[in-house]
Amino acid sequence: MLKEGEKRFEEVYGQDLDSKGVSFMVGDAMDLHQIPDSSVDAYTISFGLRNVTDQPQALREAFRVLKDRGRLLVMEFSHVENPLLRTAYQQYSDHVIPEIGNAVAGDRGSYKYLVESIRKMPTQQKLAEMLSDAGFQQVLYRNLTFGVVAIHSGSVRK
Repeated sequence: MLKEGEKRFEEVYGQDLDSKGVSFMVGDAMDLHQIPDSSVDAYTISFGLRNVTDQPQALREAFRVLKDRGRLLVMEFSHVENPLLRTAYQQYSDHVIPEIGNAVAGDRGSYKYLVESIRKMPTQQKLAEMLSDAGFQQVLYRNLTFGVVAIHSGSVRK
């Protein structure tokens, strides 16, 4: 996926990534030792935080590498807050998503894992607290599709 992202970036912005201050690298969100302290303007992670073993550590690392006034954006599956919609979404997740995975990819198991990993994610409020605990300020979140997905943001002040 990283190679595809780099390819698409180059198609739009050209091949000279260094002059644009952009680099693509493989790394461990919990240990970004290859990135110096306070050297990054923005840090984004989309639909990946739920796969990180130690989420608080990953958020601390994001804070460490961000410059003063840097910004973190996390887009992740979340929790539907309305009880009626939550029940319907849970039924859809348990019964429909794995079947779609089986029909489209022949892989029911990966889609069951997807549903399980979403359920293990902290609530929107808890993830906001985790960002604050990691040092982020002006922490906000916005629910999309009734909370199926949420975007969290935080700013760095050093």
